Amino acid sequence: MPTLRYVVADVFTDVPLQGNQLGVFTDARGVDDELMQRLARELNFSETVFVLPPEGDGHARIRIFTPTIEVPFAGHPTLGTAFVLAAPMQLEEIRLELGRGVVPVRLEREGARITFGRMSQPLPTIEPYPDEAELFEILGIDRSELPVELYDNGIRHVYVALKSEEAVAELRPDYGRLVELPSVLGLNCFAGSGTHWKTRMFAPEHGVPEDAATGSAAGPLALHLARHGRIGFGDEIEISQGAEIGRPSTLYARVEGSADAVEAVEVGGSAVVVARGEFRLP
Repeated sequence: MPTLRYVVADVFTDVPLQGNQLGVFTDARGVDDELMQRLARELNFSETVFVLPPEGDGHARIRIFTPTIEVPFAGHPTLGTAFVLAAPMQLEEIRLELGRGVVPVRLEREGARITFGRMSQPLPTIEPYPDEAELFEILGIDRSELPVELYDNGIRHVYVALKSEEAVAELRPDYGRLVELPSVLGLNCFAGSGTHWKTRMFAPEHGVPEDAATGSAAGPLALHLARHGRIGFGDEIEISQGAEIGRPSTLYARVEGSADAVEAVEVGGSAVVVARGEFRLP
């Protein structure tokens, strides 16, 4: 009876039982694709990670599954796995091999304890979102304060700017229609000003009605704000997410470069390990 050990971490928080839950199977050698997907569905977190030996110059290779699909990149699994794997290794930076390439995560410590991590994310592609009228109907809103655009850094996210943080908190989307939207994994609705922003992300088609903290969306959100003049390139923003589902989270994001030449997208936050367990499977 094989034993598969896993760790549960709460990501984009330093408070247990807040942030976004993550399952990390620390040794997934011998686990096939079908079993990975079934284990991700069993844990039923927004994402679950399976750690494998590196194939290139990374410290480890990771595969990321939602309850329904595998994705080539995601933010809170990358950051959370960095905390889990680097804790005993005393690394200043851990390099994780993902489907979208190698993602380095720089780590800050107080003594032996990791307190913060910053990942360098893949640079996204950008395109207009063509069906914004239908999107507004699904959200129950009249308009977006900024152009509605789709960013793809391995996960496709669309962004809708609302007039206030209160309007974001009050959203009640039509989940039945949201499931049918084509070509989008995450719908992100946000508001704020200066360095403080609030966001909510919905992805019901892939088993995540609402996400507690979406690292893959935080970097493109900072880029979206910088491209449209709401913040400056190089400014770090603080993003609040997850309060509406009882999992408050805090993410930090920054973009370097210009609208014509994006040089780097960086997302940071904390994480805390809250449980360890094992599956014993026939």
